[in-house]
Amino acid sequence: RMAESARNSAPNRAVISAACQERGIVLASHDDATSGHVDEAIEQGVRVAEFPTTEEAARASKEAGMGVLMGAPNVMRGASHSGNVSARTLASDGLLDILSSDYIPFSLIQSAFFLGDVVEGISLPQAVAMVSKNPADAIGLTDRGVIGQGRRADLVRVRVDDHVPVVRTVWRQGSRVA
Repeated sequence: RMAESARNSAPNRAVISAACQERGIVLASHDDATSGHVDEAIEQGVRVAEFPTTEEAARASKEAGMGVLMGAPNVMRGASHSGNVSARTLASDGLLDILSSDYIPFSLIQSAFFLGDVVEGISLPQAVAMVSKNPADAIGLTDRGVIGQGRRADLVRVRVDDHVPVVRTVWRQGSRVA
């Protein structure tokens, strides 16, 4: 099975990478562990490093200009559920750009408020950008991610109750939906 993977992986990745580049689809790597993995991702045109498993891979990705994406549940737990690098550590080291809800959707808001409150050097606006502006920018969605003229006006009103951020109102394209 490993031999089959070695034989098929590189050619299939090259075809997928070329097809994505032709269509303007942003590529993300997944679970890079070494700077060598990051070098391969760069060769394939990857622009987002999704869940790097080590600080080495996160740092190499950041230095290469990729957006570094980690799971918001990892921030809230203080550690990866699978023993990989902590998103909090990456945030503290300035190596975290984007947060994903991963397997707990409500963790996005919680993690943004947590990082803005607890991690030195990260303000609440910077943390909120990790769940709004930065992901939009990373995949070329220039009509969203910030409040501004000509933007979609996707907004969330949050109130902090007993140190827990709670979504109170949601607008999508300027219309209230919740």
